Amino acid sequence: MANAVVLLSGGLDSATALAICRDAGFDAYALSFRYGQRHQIELEAAASVAAALGAAEHLIADIDLRRLGGSALTADIEVPKDRDTDAMAAGGIPVTYVPARNTLFLSFALAWAEVLEASDLYIGVNALDYSGYPDCRPEFIAAFEHMANLATAAGVEGRQQLRINAPLINLTKAEIIQQGTALGVDYGLTSSCYDPDDQGRPCGHCDSCLLRARGFAEAGLQDPLLQRFAEPY
Repeated sequence: MANAVVLLSGGLDSATALAICRDAGFDAYALSFRYGQRHQIELEAAASVAAALGAAEHLIADIDLRRLGGSALTADIEVPKDRDTDAMAAGGIPVTYVPARNTLFLSFALAWAEVLEASDLYIGVNALDYSGYPDCRPEFIAAFEHMANLATAAGVEGRQQLRINAPLINLTKAEIIQQGTALGVDYGLTSSCYDPDDQGRPCGHCDSCLLRARGFAEAGLQDPLLQRFAEPY
């Protein structure tokens, strides 16, 4: 069975990407990051998701992006709340964007893939129901894949043709949820919120919470996080 590296944040999209990777028959090596984010609940969620979906290994790497700042997720900047979901993608790049985050994460994943002799990397980026991040676009994924095959010994020597798989990139949030549900993803284990409380309870008002809530509503399903917390999500 071939190996693949999967970027796993602990959120809904990356959990679905991991399930798709496993369904494709890969031994999945999940990679998460302690990057100076405001909360650690997503790493706990990532560990739970990796175990539930049968990842071969779950590695947490440390990068201190908080020292750079520039984002509401890594600095003392207020997380936007109650934005209109239909206007998010057209409203410019929000302050929750972490500068170059996916470039850095994919670079780490690329290094691990070369060590594992894995030709496939999976990332759960989405270009439809998203918050306007530039590193979630198809153009970025295609450019990184091209670079990856120029930047590694395995690629240059022809031992690997590296592929960056972004299976969710053209799906709506509802379609992602439907596909993940069909593959057995327990979304009650995931954490999407940009500003959860100390117990991991989602705020229900940030962009990520609103997109998630709309996705479940459009999919005709109840978010299983409702069963984990006493208050409505």
